[in-house]
Amino acid sequence: MNREAPAALPFDLSAVKLHLRVDGHEEDAAITNMGRTAAAEFEQLAQIALLAQTVRVVIINPAANRLLALPMGPAQSGDAQTVSVNGSAFTDFDFIGGVRPLIRWGDSFADLKPELIEIEYQAGFGATAADIPADVAQAIMDQAALHYDGRSPMDAKSLTTSPHMARIAARYRGVQL
Repeated sequence: MNREAPAALPFDLSAVKLHLRVDGHEEDAAITNMGRTAAAEFEQLAQIALLAQTVRVVIINPAANRLLALPMGPAQSGDAQTVSVNGSAFTDFDFIGGVRPLIRWGDSFADLKPELIEIEYQAGFGATAADIPADVAQAIMDQAALHYDGRSPMDAKSLTTSPHMARIAARYRGVQL
């Protein structure tokens, strides 16, 4: 899987600075880096995309299941997806959006004896930080605060995941079998 990371920040810098109780602009670059790090940690922990981005998935020798769970959400059911099977465009599928998007293959899928599937779709809450749910935005700010407060020397076990971020990421991560 690969994805094109969006250029926009997945957080509101002024909100993060307010959360950290930081005035002025002297630390903006450092706080922006901490916010980006916290957002990336949230994406990895929750297995979601915060901002809208294109996700490309390549599957070699896929199982012949009728359902295929996609690795990154959230995705909207109405968004455009492209699928190719064995190098040819394929349209006999239903795309089921949500935090954990799925593809449900049509009857012709099994007849193809697929060896290679390529899927491209859009994932993310929206184009700007304002589109990210409030609980996720708060979790990112809490994690950025942990990084900000942990700038002084400490042991490696002290800087970890904020409890709030762990709880919220678990809500979005879902269950995998």
